[in-house]
Amino acid sequence: MRIFPQGQRAIVLLAAGTLAVAAIAIVGVIYFSGGTPTRAPQGGGQAETASSRSFVIHEAPRPLSEIKFENGNGEAITLADLRGKTVLLNIWATWCVPCREEMPTLDALEAEHGDPAFEVVPLSVDRAGPEVVRKFYAEIGIEHLGLYIDTSMRASFALQAPGLPTTLLIDSEGRELGRLVGPAEWDTPEMIAFLNTHLTPN
Repeated sequence: MRIFPQGQRAIVLLAAGTLAVAAIAIVGVIYFSGGTPTRAPQGGGQAETASSRSFVIHEAPRPLSEIKFENGNGEAITLADLRGKTVLLNIWATWCVPCREEMPTLDALEAEHGDPAFEVVPLSVDRAGPEVVRKFYAEIGIEHLGLYIDTSMRASFALQAPGLPTTLLIDSEGRELGRLVGPAEWDTPEMIAFLNTHLTPN
């Protein structure tokens, strides 16, 4: 066994302690983010709220992978089942704080503007299943949004969502018109006017 002089021994113990604290901090971040990397909040410890100007609209609609998920009744759903209407597909999770904060505005958007030509589709990636989503909806008074879930998280990978929340604007033919990464206030007059310009005519 190697014996360190007293001064060197103190330095070694200090370095070991620093590494241990860093390891605990990393584990804590992974645990409290639900084990999934998320976008760090911007400034002041709170996530910035995006506007319609944050939407990245493609020059031409882009085809999407045919993803599969389930509704609140456990029935299989694909994007093909949603064709014929403009869809605002919001990929989120109950453990994602910015997602939780924007959910009431998505509910308000669906309440005011949801119809056969437009639907907000909140796709949860909670691995714990639909019950945690149902409980969250009840806690904050979500009344107009459907319950859609993908516990495998395969849909978010197939759609190349870089973080949560990520929202895709999808046309009536199932093509991506654009996307917004990060939370937004979805029921503002500005956002509604923007979405109206992309609605599929009846």
